[in-house]
Amino acid sequence: MISSKTDLGKIPVLNNQSNICLVAATYYKDITQSLIQGCSEILEKLDMEISIVEVSGALEIPTAIKLLEHKYDGFVAIGCVIRGETSHYEIVSEESARAISKLGLQRLCIGNCILTVENERQAQERADPLGQNKGGEATIAMLQLLKIKEYEKKRSAKKI
Repeated sequence: MISSKTDLGKIPVLNNQSNICLVAATYYKDITQSLIQGCSEILEKLDMEISIVEVSGALEIPTAIKLLEHKYDGFVAIGCVIRGETSHYEIVSEESARAISKLGLQRLCIGNCILTVENERQAQERADPLGQNKGGEATIAMLQLLKIKEYEKKRSAKKI
């Protein structure tokens, strides 16, 4: 059930049935599972077709999305990066976000749900579908992009 504590706003309803892929990094499996649950609850309400593709870490998510771009209408990038003792945190956080942004500029509809946190407690709070529900928020962001794409496609068809 979607938390009443999390204001997810109005869930966009699309005119066309969409095929959605959750691309999930399994490095922090328990966090990932909570984020997937938050995403799935929203997509199931809309009776969307959902596929889950697993990759090892956050850096692999953008590549997986690019490889699958013609198979799905929208994506949610799911993962978690927890700060450690080295600069690896900055590299993974910045490069995964940069790559996802570049894919978005190529007209792919992606909700970014790669958590970047200081510790596991913060990750659990953000991932909890009954808490901050960042999975749900990223799913709504992706649906909003799909709605814009749908509108523009319809508008372009009327001009022809």
